Amino acid sequence: MYKTLICVSPPQAYRGSVRPFVNFNPKHDAEILHKAMKGIGTDEDAILMLLTSRSNDQRQQIKAAYKKAYGKDLVSALKSELGGLFESLIVALMTPAISYDASQLHKALKGAGTDDDVLIEILASRTGEEIKDIIKVYKKEFSSKLEKDICGDTSGHYQKLLVILLQGSREEGIDEEKIQKDAKDLYAAGEGKVGTDEEKIIKILGNRSVEHLREVFDAYKKLSGSDIEDSLEGETTGNLENLLLAVVKCVQSVPDFFADRLYKSMRRAGTDDNTLMRIMVSRSEVDMLDIRASFKKMYGASLYSTIQEDTTGDYQKALLYLCGGND
Repeated sequence: MYKTLICVSPPQAYRGSVRPFVNFNPKHDAEILHKAMKGIGTDEDAILMLLTSRSNDQRQQIKAAYKKAYGKDLVSALKSELGGLFESLIVALMTPAISYDASQLHKALKGAGTDDDVLIEILASRTGEEIKDIIKVYKKEFSSKLEKDICGDTSGHYQKLLVILLQGSREEGIDEEKIQKDAKDLYAAGEGKVGTDEEKIIKILGNRSVEHLREVFDAYKKLSGSDIEDSLEGETTGNLENLLLAVVKCVQSVPDFFADRLYKSMRRAGTDDNTLMRIMVSRSEVDMLDIRASFKKMYGASLYSTIQEDTTGDYQKALLYLCGGND
């Protein structure tokens, strides 16, 4: 008697640093937070230790339990007790992930000038599904269309590639027949001619699947003798160049992309706290363990110790909890 073996691919191991708390009791957590904010002075330690050890979904349940028990909004209560970067970080942690991305994009578009770094980081790194969800939430929360707002603030080929990424509809799988052709087309559009055919470059980089593009980049290197990044740096400038390079980096490795962004947020004159905070919050339940490994591999120092050197106070403590350990 033969048994049929069915091969089931193992579930993807969880790569976040923040996991759902096991014996979770939202009512009890709401009470702890209430006590931490009652009377004179605030117990910041209690707040940061609790909120960094609950998943985002659990924080939403605490928010609901708090309102039910005390008749007020937890986020407003936290804001009135906390200040500075620590307050911003705690409010970010209390925001549902997709709403957080949507609000970051809204802020990037609606402030004085456009924060292109934020547009590039989010649209290059999120999955097609995430982008579709962000568009829905953006419309609901800001009564405006994300694509319309982006088009109002950007122009040229940079705008076109952002719009392609906003469609969140990359092709599926690897098309063996197109690998060589795409590599040749990329070469012909850039290094292989005087001037640059941006249309062709953004069409390939914006629409092909991640797996397909990895093969294309390998073929490109064999064909031209140089990495696709080096060619793009030589052929494009400004926001378009930054966006193309971000797309290429995310195709190769999303954790490497974020490790690089984190390093630059801390290792330049002055800390770019907005970037540091945004990445630590938005990747804590996605791939923080991989980002930590990439950071160590790329820079020889741990992300943990780098955050320690670059930040202070309760803000620092909360970031270190989100980091989840020293490598």
